Amino acid sequence: MAGHSKWANIQHRKGRQDAARSKLFSKLAKEITVAAKMGDPDPDKNPRLRLAVKEAKSQSVPKDVIDRAIKKSQGGDAENYDEIRYEGYGPNGVAVIVEAMTDNRNRTASNVRSTFGKHGGNLGETGSVSFMFERKGEIVYPASAGDDEAIFEAAIEAGAEDVESSEDGHVIYCADTDLNEVSTALEATLGESDSTKLIWKPATTTELGLEDMEKLMKLIDALEDDDDVQHVTTNFEATDEVLAQLG
Repeated sequence: MAGHSKWANIQHRKGRQDAARSKLFSKLAKEITVAAKMGDPDPDKNPRLRLAVKEAKSQSVPKDVIDRAIKKSQGGDAENYDEIRYEGYGPNGVAVIVEAMTDNRNRTASNVRSTFGKHGGNLGETGSVSFMFERKGEIVYPASAGDDEAIFEAAIEAGAEDVESSEDGHVIYCADTDLNEVSTALEATLGESDSTKLIWKPATTTELGLEDMEKLMKLIDALEDDDDVQHVTTNFEATDEVLAQLG
């Protein structure tokens, strides 16, 4: 595995160690509110909302928080958020994509630019690094969902493009526009997934040593600490030895 997949594993381990649940819940709730406001408040009639709710449930967001986020979208006082993507470079030229939802573009742009600068990175223009990624749907199942062959067959039958299986589980990729359809088909055969979401999948990677990985983690932590930032994706590659030293 490379790039965002390994970073996701690092995040998962970190997430169990520090008290970042409330911030995560807040960001997932914001996505639910925006998805419901942009479309129908019924997840069955709104694919984006359905995926947002599914991801929130996979992260153990309480049902009342999800319901409150949907209800908030229908109120006249619901905030209006702009969705913005920032692109830049981290240590050793690693590509970084930052996705944000904000009610104040100037504030968010200033904060993101400052964070890049403080951690040895550079904020670039739109399109400066996104060409190094592919927009994909990602569906994650635990290893217990089935053996590699069974998962691969189920994924291809559901319309997926590729599967990466390891002792940690199965990561299924599909076209971004097919995510709702593929995830629904997989639910029928494999049950609930651990995670279902749209991602930026690195097409090319940049290998980092321990020192640069430590710098990158500090940059990502600082970006994700911003309430306006929803997702941070990078295209780093690191050896198992480097990742072990980070632990």
